[in-house]
Amino acid sequence: MTSADTGIKMTVVAVGPGDPDLLTLKGRQALAAADVVVGFKTVLDVVAGRTGNAEVRPMAYRDQEAVLDYAQAQAQQGKSCVVCVWGDLNVSAKELLNRVRRRAGTVALIPGVSSIQIACARAGIAMEESIFITLHQRWDRGSELGELIETLQQGRRNVILLPRPFDFMPPAIAANAIADGADPAHPVTVLQRLTLPDEQRWDGTLAQCAQLPDAFSDLSIMVFPRPAGEHN
Repeated sequence: MTSADTGIKMTVVAVGPGDPDLLTLKGRQALAAADVVVGFKTVLDVVAGRTGNAEVRPMAYRDQEAVLDYAQAQAQQGKSCVVCVWGDLNVSAKELLNRVRRRAGTVALIPGVSSIQIACARAGIAMEESIFITLHQRWDRGSELGELIETLQQGRRNVILLPRPFDFMPPAIAANAIADGADPAHPVTVLQRLTLPDEQRWDGTLAQCAQLPDAFSDLSIMVFPRPAGEHN
């Protein structure tokens, strides 16, 4: 890998939560005009048939650096290169974005529909009455759940929580939350693989969630509704 050159331009397109029909118009236009499109295979499956005549290069964790180096080399030759990522750029694509930025002086970002928006729609909650917490950033687990526990105890906000695959998933989160002082009877919804054909929903309490098998999809979101009748 060479250092980023200010003459190199690359585009990052967020493809949304999984339903190809939720790909934005601007994202479709970038893909149709691309010479090279790269991304993890599951992400590229979402944009299949929308990449025009572009060369499509799937990547995996083991070879992502090599594939991104290839895209950088193509961009250096003046070709239009698009990197596809899941969901919305500002939720869990930080590491991949940093890899792209190391290779290009100019990175155009095209956000997508976020699974957080879909989760709000499915759970029937309003974004302005909620807070979002992601566990993708690795901290001490006690402090990781501190904001969750405090918010649940205050009862003024819904919580939308993004688990961290695969070492801190819904059952473990529920068990740790109870251990840290959360009410075992607090309701929780776990949404999996939103907008995909095999989308699933589970509703129950924290105590029930803690007893579930740890066999959730890495595309999972937990929703903790505030108590009925509570207001900001």
